[in-house]
Order: sequence, then structure tokens, then C-alpha cells
Amino acid sequence: MIWDELDWSILERLRQGFLSGTAADGPYWRTAEDLAHYDFTFAERIGWKWDHVLRELEQRGWAPPEGPLLDWGCGSGVAHRRVAARWPHAVTALQVMDHSLLAEEFALERWRQTPSAIPATSWDRAHPPVTVVISHVLNELAADDAEDLMATISAATAVIWIEPGTPAMGSALVAWRERLRAEFSMIYPCPHQAVCGMTAPGNERHWCHHFAAPPPEVGADPHWVKFGQRAGIDLRSLPYSALVLDRRKPSLPAAAGAGRLGRIIGRPRVAKPYTRFIGCDADGVSEMELPKRVAPSLAKKLDRATAPRSFRWSKDDQTLSQIEVL
Repeated sequence: MIWDELDWSILERLRQGFLSGTAADGPYWRTAEDLAHYDFTFAERIGWKWDHVLRELEQRGWAPPEGPLLDWGCGSGVAHRRVAARWPHAVTALQVMDHSLLAEEFALERWRQTPSAIPATSWDRAHPPVTVVISHVLNELAADDAEDLMATISAATAVIWIEPGTPAMGSALVAWRERLRAEFSMIYPCPHQAVCGMTAPGNERHWCHHFAAPPPEVGADPHWVKFGQRAGIDLRSLPYSALVLDRRKPSLPAAAGAGRLGRIIGRPRVAKPYTRFIGCDADGVSEMELPKRVAPSLAKKLDRATAPRSFRWSKDDQTLSQIEVL
């Protein structure tokens, strides 16, 4: 696929299905060409979210356990390609599953075009995966699919899950977190193992979401710029919700000094004397304020997608008195 080969009638039909919710009515891939167009454009944008999350996991010293990897609801396969490229030695075999056999066939053929020697097949349910990756499936999840997904996750050691960063999807993923919290350690984005603070009364207007940054060259690429304009997409904004679980009970990242592990949710609001944001720690989710005098260089750049989001902080009520980047 190259830019000059794009068929906008295919892309517009697919996007309309995603936006209207009709994509949940059944398989929407009509031909392999549909998948090729999606993989080249919309899926690549999703891949930037995966790059962002996987990079942060790696920086925090986390990696999936060695063993077979299953891409549940694989679509064109962008999720498993990103994970296997990041941790090739952890993935001993690749399995794909989708409600569309056409998607499975496309994902496997696309995998064969990569230089990887990792064997890949459709999912054989007699061989449970060690790691499950899930990408953008919740808005299409029927009740029986949800039961199947829960059983699949419950048999796995680790799960890496990314969804759109909308209020509905962020809230849905929190609900899954709460169902799975007793079985797994919360690796990402959660800085604690307690009940999610988003479920507390008063936080109904908030949702757990974050922002990834696209590759720096995208903004100067005329093909991507034209694609974003025609598709009505702000390529600079990549909101996502995520959940990474691990049954191995790894320890959370440590940092010197007192304070709580915390994470910024959404996009901070930077002003001259302070930066305000929605913060999450073991005390819950609340609006917090970082005075500029506490961390001058950090406070003024926290609204950037490339800024850190995980910290150890101390606070007086909801005003931070100390902050350390993890």
C-alpha cells in the first residue's frame, strides 16, 4: 500500500462505521483491500498509541513473560506487531483471533511480511496464551464475546490492553479493571492496587485517559497532513485509555524519598503560578495543583504529550509540595 493507492470510499465507509457504532453489528471487513487501507492509515495511528504505552512500560523496567502471545480481536494486527517488535525474545509464538476470518488471514499474511522468525497461526484454544494483547474492541463487544474475553484473560499471565480515550471507553476499561483487580497486579497506568478512584462519588465527570504523541515527522509529512484533514482527525491528539496487568506480582517502581506514587490523568492546565491536573494515587482521584515554585521547569511543560506522567509526590491537601519523576 502507498498513499497514491488510497481509496477514500473505503476509508470513509470504515470510519463512518466506527463513529456511528454500526461496526458492532458484525464483521465490517468486506475484502482484504479494506484491511490494507485500514492498516496503512487508521491502524498506524493506533500503533502510535501502542508505541507510547510500550515505551513507558519498558522505561519502567517491565516486559511481558516469555511465551505465546495472543492478539484477541486482532483486526489488521497492529497490536501484536508493535509488541513483538518491542520484545521479540519474550514472544515465542503468535496466535491471532478475530470475529472476522478475513482479518485473521490478513494479519497472518501481514506478519509473514515481517522479518520475524516467530511462528504465527490462528488461535488454537487448546493452547492458552501467556500474554494477551487487546486493542480497540470494547465498542464492539457483545455479551458472549465479553464472557469469552474474561475467560481468556483469566487464563493468561499478562494483559496489555489499549482502547480509545473517550469517556465511555475509559469508564468501561475501569469496570474491567475492578473485575480483574483481585487476580492481577495493576502495572499501567495505575500507581496503586486499590479500588479505582474514578468510581468514587463526585468523579462522574472524569474518565481515565491519557495522550500519546505521534512520531515527530508526521506533522511535516504532506501525506499524513492531507489524510488528517480529509478524515477530520487531529493527528496531534492521540487520546487513549489503557490497562496492563501481570499475574507475576511484580513490584511497583520505586523512587527515593517519601510520598505517594501518582499519575497525571488527561491533559494538565498550565498557568503562570501553577499547573493544575487530575491526579491519581492511593488516596483516590482528585484535582491537584503543582505550584510553579515547587518544580519550575516541570510545571511549565506538563501539558505536552511527551512530558512524564508517573511520579512520586507529597501533598498538603491537594497541593503538591514535592514531586519526583519516576
